[in-house]
This record gives sequence, structure tokens and C-alpha cells, in this order.
Amino acid sequence: MKYAFIQRHRRVWPISVQCRVLGVSVAGYHEHFVRRASDDHRRHLSDDALLVHIKAIHAQSRGSYGWPRVWRDLLARGIRVGKERVQKLMQLHGIRAKGKRRFKVTTDSRHDLPIAPNLLGQQFNVAEPDKVWVGDITYIATDEGWLFLAVVIDLFSRQVVGWSLRSDMTRSIVIDALRMAWFKRHPGKNAGVIFHSDRGSQYASGEFTAVLAEYGITSSMSRKGNCWDNACSETLFGSLKVERLHGQRFNTRRQAMDEVIGWLLWYNRERLHSTLDYVSPMRFEENWQANQPRQASA
Repeated sequence: MKYAFIQRHRRVWPISVQCRVLGVSVAGYHEHFVRRASDDHRRHLSDDALLVHIKAIHAQSRGSYGWPRVWRDLLARGIRVGKERVQKLMQLHGIRAKGKRRFKVTTDSRHDLPIAPNLLGQQFNVAEPDKVWVGDITYIATDEGWLFLAVVIDLFSRQVVGWSLRSDMTRSIVIDALRMAWFKRHPGKNAGVIFHSDRGSQYASGEFTAVLAEYGITSSMSRKGNCWDNACSETLFGSLKVERLHGQRFNTRRQAMDEVIGWLLWYNRERLHSTLDYVSPMRFEENWQANQPRQASA
């Protein structure tokens, strides 16, 4: 490489003369070695310096990242370090992800409304965006009373493409979340979207099924009493509550709404998702779009 040649012979010929002969700029030569020195510094961080980066990443995730995500985030920032070293440092200093908790089912499936067949069959890996959406409802306690959250998740990227927050758990909350997803994504009535949910009365209501029909979406529902059929939404809600809501007391529903929306935006844009090879849902979709062959212009 030209820069390496110049460096080896800098005591023989002036750097400016070598750069002129080899057709490179003096500024480019110096920038090259500044970058290399910076890379060397990152590769040979002391434990104290690495710990600063680890604590910063852990704090930015609000304590939600364990060592696998911290390690992946370090790599994404250009800090080349072994995962064993990150794991040991975090263990030594008591830095760990917030623990998992169990949460109760919120929807009521004890009704006589029509039930759609289970078209998903626990097949959670989807090849394209806007082919399978998953819906679910959870709740958050506040001093003003319950706050309910309904979401719509695109199974392809696990991105939350629609949501609604209300003080009641009527069919309106799931209709609002679905409409948000539809106007955000615009899949088209002939896209063949499947919407999967549990058997809750909100999803089985005539009003909700009418909106599905309006958009050309096919309904799918979990089997009776089988929480694994909607595992992706359960995982999302568990992460939300453990990583952002657990241990907080909300005086008002507005306070809880702000925290929930803030987490959803962070989750979509930044949170490293293990199912997506540790990139965020939005970055996963961007990478997929970038790899699609461009259609020839008419």
C-alpha cells in the first residue's frame, strides 16, 4: 500500500516528496494514520475504558441489555472485543439485564362470537413485510386506573406498526391500532395480509371483523387456551414491562402513555432484536429493502 511505503521510507525521503511522486495527498496520508491509531485504540481498550462503554450502552437501554446485546452494540460502534471479555466484565461489576416476569392474560375469550381458524400455526418466520400481522392487548396500572395498550406487529421484522392506548378495553382499541397499521403501511387490499390474534371478544366482534373485510385482511385466531400461538406479542409485552415499566409508579395515565410510546419508538428504531440477528426492526426492514432487486423502469 502506498501509505505503508511512505511510512517505511519517511526517514529517507520527505513525506511531501513521496506523496507527490506516488500521486497521493499529504492530508490523506496523515488522515490514514489517525484513523489507524483510533482503530488500534479501540481494539486495545483497557478494562476500565471498555467498562465505560459497557455502562453507557447498558444505561441507554435502561438496563434492558444483557451481555449478548451489549457485545453486539459494541461491535456496531466499531469496538472490537471478545464476547467472553464483555460477559466477564459485566458479571464482575454486577451489570445484568432486568429479569423476566410473568404477566396475566387480559382478553376474555368466553363469548359466543365467531372464531376464525388458526392459519398461523406458530409459524413466526415470515419472508416478506406485511404478510402476517399479529395483534394483542395488555394493561398498565396507574393511580388513575388501568391503561390498556393494543398493538399490531409485523411478524417479518417484529416491528410494531400500529398501536392504541385507551382507558377502556373495548373493541375500539383494537380497531384504532389496526387502522394505524393500515395507514402507516398501505399494503393494499390484494396483498393477502393475515391478521392473527387470540380469541378475545374485541377481535371476534362484528365491528372489528368488518374492518378486516374492508381492508381485505384474513382473520386468524389462536387455539383455545394456547398462549404459544401468540408468543411474539407476549414476548413484546414482557420486554416492555420488564425493560421500561416495572418498578415505576405512574400518577396519571398520561405519564404511562409517554413511557410506553417512548419505548415503542426506541424498540422499533434502536433495540437490538435477537431474532433479527441483533439489529433493530426498522434496520432489518431497511436491509431487506436494500437487497431487493430493483424493478426495471417501464
